[in-house]
Amino acid sequence: MARRKTWREKLADDKDLPKVARIEGTLSRRWGSGTVVVPAPREVDAAMRKVPKGRIVTINEIRAHLARIHRATIGCPLTTGIFAWIAAHAADEAAADGVKRITPYWRTLKSGGELNPKFPGGVAALKTRLEAEGHRIVQKGRRSVVVDFEKVLFKL
Repeated sequence: MARRKTWREKLADDKDLPKVARIEGTLSRRWGSGTVVVPAPREVDAAMRKVPKGRIVTINEIRAHLARIHRATIGCPLTTGIFAWIAAHAADEAAADGVKRITPYWRTLKSGGELNPKFPGGVAALKTRLEAEGHRIVQKGRRSVVVDFEKVLFKL
């Protein structure tokens, strides 16, 4: 049986990405017209690494940043989210191996300032890290969000 790839190996596997493609067919109903960039996993990780302590970024900000870099209309929401998830787990894996400078994945939020429960440690761990950096987290229904996240949004 084949050995399972580590998170860091998954992050390093660019799979012939990035690619910019024309938005066509059923996708045009959801995304409109123009082009979409499917980023490489390491591009998403690089964007996440730029966010300094005390600031945050949303997946939508990362998507817009990647679209600008590649001169595309939009960044793919599906792959950008998946690659952010992989980057978070790769960083957690690296930290478990004693690496000190890891991707600060806890600073990457879902749209609306929501903490991503699929990131390592879940909402509780993210909340602890964000509060240690001066952010206030509140519950809005089932979601945990950073209060006034727009004021500390990092522009990539």
